[in-house]
Amino acid sequence: MTNVDNWRALLGGRNTDEVVTKALVRDVQLPYGAGTMALITLDNGFDHTKPNTFGPNGLFALNGALSEIAERTDLAAVGVTGKPFIFAVGADLKGAAALSTREEALAIGALGHHVFRRLGELGIPSFAFVNGAAMGGGLEVALHCTYRTISSGVPAVALPECFLGLVPGWGGTQLLPRLIGPAKAIKLVIENPLSQNRMVKGKEAYELGVADAMFEPADFLEESLRWAARVVNGEVAVERPAHDDEDWDKTVGDARFLVDMKLRGASPAPYRALDLIAQARTASRDEGFAAEDEALADLLMGDELRAGLYSFDLVQRRAKRPAGAPDRSLARKVTKVGVVGAGLMASQMALLFARRLEVPVVLTDLDQARLDKGVGYVHAEVDKLLGKGRVSADQANRLKALVSGSLTKDAFADADFVIEAVFEDMAVKKQVFAEVEAVVSAECVLATNTSSLSLTEMGAGLAHPERLVGFHFFNPVAVMPLLEIIRGAATDDATLATAFAVGKSLKKSSVLVKDAPAFVVNRLLTCFMGEVVKAVDEGTPLEVAEHALDGLGLPMSPFALLQLVGPAVGLHVAETLHEAFPDRFGVSENLAKLVAAGKPGVYRPDFTLDPEAVALFSGGTSPSTAEQVRERVLAALAREVRIMLDEGVVAAPQDIDLCMVLGAGWPFHLGGITPYLDRTGIARPRFLPPGVASLPA
Repeated sequence: MTNVDNWRALLGGRNTDEVVTKALVRDVQLPYGAGTMALITLDNGFDHTKPNTFGPNGLFALNGALSEIAERTDLAAVGVTGKPFIFAVGADLKGAAALSTREEALAIGALGHHVFRRLGELGIPSFAFVNGAAMGGGLEVALHCTYRTISSGVPAVALPECFLGLVPGWGGTQLLPRLIGPAKAIKLVIENPLSQNRMVKGKEAYELGVADAMFEPADFLEESLRWAARVVNGEVAVERPAHDDEDWDKTVGDARFLVDMKLRGASPAPYRALDLIAQARTASRDEGFAAEDEALADLLMGDELRAGLYSFDLVQRRAKRPAGAPDRSLARKVTKVGVVGAGLMASQMALLFARRLEVPVVLTDLDQARLDKGVGYVHAEVDKLLGKGRVSADQANRLKALVSGSLTKDAFADADFVIEAVFEDMAVKKQVFAEVEAVVSAECVLATNTSSLSLTEMGAGLAHPERLVGFHFFNPVAVMPLLEIIRGAATDDATLATAFAVGKSLKKSSVLVKDAPAFVVNRLLTCFMGEVVKAVDEGTPLEVAEHALDGLGLPMSPFALLQLVGPAVGLHVAETLHEAFPDRFGVSENLAKLVAAGKPGVYRPDFTLDPEAVALFSGGTSPSTAEQVRERVLAALAREVRIMLDEGVVAAPQDIDLCMVLGAGWPFHLGGITPYLDRTGIARPRFLPPGVASLPA
């Protein structure tokens, strides 16, 4: 039996759910007398909403097409392109998660290498015509070709594997750094995936050197074929710089330092990817691909992939169908938005509403200076967008015209949606809503951006409390994707449906939350922070407690997070939760001292520890070890999650995980907080069944 026969016997019948991407071959006569090209179109038979992926059967289909092409002697070239709007987006991830043995994992890696590398080893030039999204294995198909063209309209080019707990395992770590250099390759392979899975567009991919030529979408394939003909005829010579003289080891070493700073060793995939990129400088193709196979097999058999796929499913599917959201047909149209307050948070919200809803937005505040500052902030941010080319001059002028200020709430008379962003004080918010209700229409939705206060209490004095809803953004507003939508005791379905519709228009992922103290993210972060601070209050050295949870790869250490949100805000939320749950949430006297001293946190601006601030936490006599701090924090989180689910704060554990991934930066590779607590054995009983975000039991 050949290797292909062995792989077919091992893998061919496993992925019964695979949507097979077929390799459709047709002959194309190249212009300028350049000869015949066998043009392969990757197509799974569906439209762009179901992209081309590669499972075993898709790889076998492409291999069969290449075998037929290899037998021909009449061809001048071979080309590969995709169906409309899609080139290919990589491996069939459902099938990857279904692999049950390391032998199968090694086989899928070796099969991909065997098939894709044939594109560069046919004895005739091969061309990838990247007409649409190219990610993961899809981009690796193109890298194996001799030449590449790309459409300027391509919306996404990426190697997102490290984001999911894998490495680019079908040639990406070996071919890309040789093509564009190690620094640029690390950007695509590691830096972008670890930066909220950032992707580049066609133009940037071309500028990075991933493609040799770029053409406009309207006649992309025709122009690509003309360019390919000139290459075949020798009229166009593609020259690529050599990268052997670059300081390869230093580049990889610098990247490893940055990954350490970000993940603190918590996720193996980026480190394996760096090892492979380092090896690419001197390894033969066979050696490099074999090393990719081994790395891929190790990672496919780990929990991290399952956790990453669980997180991916949360943000791609559950976030788009929020549990408990009312029928969208109940939503009211929003043609004008009012924002109470003109501070930084309010100004960020005003800009977002104007950009996404494209409706007038009016801010109010107590004096003209504050209003001018708020509106000025919006205008300055629009100018930044213009300078980056993200909006045109006309769009910038329209956005500026949409945002205005007023010293009187009478400006809200014709608003359909009014949100407050004032000081986190119940009396202040009640007064604001009483004033707003006096001037708005009966259908106007009243929204609060409160981070911890009770909606039910807030709306108790309103004539129509049914139109009050929580609309909790996270800072920075434009960047953080989560929106906690809170239903008070009186909130009606029409109000809730309008809130979800607005959230969708803002391109946020919305989660329905019950009116409970601090809702989801702030409640769990306060629980987390409270245990760390308590350990320091008891005598644990601040540096020990600060780094006790580094192994999780959280985006910030506890006291760095406190510095970001501000000690006063942290203290306020702690007091709110202590009032509601005095047996589980304490208030640190030392944190109160930090606030009273006017300190922004325990760090100086240069992020070295401030001895005066640290001294405020001294005096305890019962220190804990780092492991003890870690255990107490995770046990407290498990307890609080269990209570929240019992209370019905959200519909399911998946909603808590979604909130923490999108609102707190809980690492994607951990798969949310509940799977992590399950895998570590801290959650008893489990929150999720065995095999969810982990290997089957």
